Order: sequence, then structure tokens, then C-alpha cells
Amino acid sequence: MEARLNYFASPTAGKALKYFMSAGRTLKDSPLPAATQELVSLRVSQINGCAACIDMHTKEAAAAGETSVRLNLVAAWREATVFTEAERAALELAEEGTRVADAATGVSDAVWENAAKHYDEEQLTALVFLVSFMNSVNRLNIITQQPAGDYEPGQFH
Repeated sequence: MEARLNYFASPTAGKALKYFMSAGRTLKDSPLPAATQELVSLRVSQINGCAACIDMHTKEAAAAGETSVRLNLVAAWREATVFTEAERAALELAEEGTRVADAATGVSDAVWENAAKHYDEEQLTALVFLVSFMNSVNRLNIITQQPAGDYEPGQFH
């Protein structure tokens, strides 16, 4: 499979990606726990079917020490016992923030309040931006059919 667009050959994409990558680095350096960031990034990408991002975030999480059991269970986190209550709250917020068209309600008050029990305002801010960021990146990669499988941990950081 070949991508429809080569982001690295396009001056327009290069300029835009500079800002996207900067936003990604800012989120990576936020007070939201790194493990939570990778789990949320993976779950959003699973929902959207973004193979390139699933590849990237699975490998980044594994390189950071995440277990294969937890990575394999992200898709079924509600039934899994391996996630903390805080991680579960973040995953639920990520799902509702990603599936806004499914219910047309966005993130419910109950889901927001549960996340707010586990994360302070800066962490919640990072979580909201991360969900939005991942949805945007997923769409860029899906529209242009970016291939998956060759990502190396740290490649874009």
C-alpha cells in the first residue's frame, strides 16, 4: 500500500505538520501520565480505524514499558481488570469525545465528572486536546491512506 500523499515532499504539508508535531510534543510534555496518553491515543485510533496510529501508539507504549496484556485489552477496556479507575475514566472520555456523531451529545456530564475526579484541570486540558489531536491526525492518515507496520518507536519525537 502506498500513501495517496507524501507529507514529507509537500511544502504545504511540511508547514502544517510543523505545527501538528509541535502540538504533539506539547501534549507529550503535559502533566497527563504518559501511559494514559498512549492508551487514549491507541483507543481513539482503534475507534477511527487508523492503522498508522495504532501501529505507532502500540509500539510507543510497548517501548515505554506497557504490557502486551494491557495493550491487547484496550479495545475491550470496560470488561478488563487491568486498568486503573483513572485510566478507565480517560478511556471513557476519549470514546465519547471520538464518537460525537454517534450519540450527537458529545461528552456527557457524568463522564466529564468522573474524569474530573481523577485528573486536575491541567491534566483534563491535556486529555481533551489529546483526544481532539488524535482524531485530527487519524483523519489525515485515513484520508491519505498512510500505511502501517514500519513505524519505529521515537521516529517522530
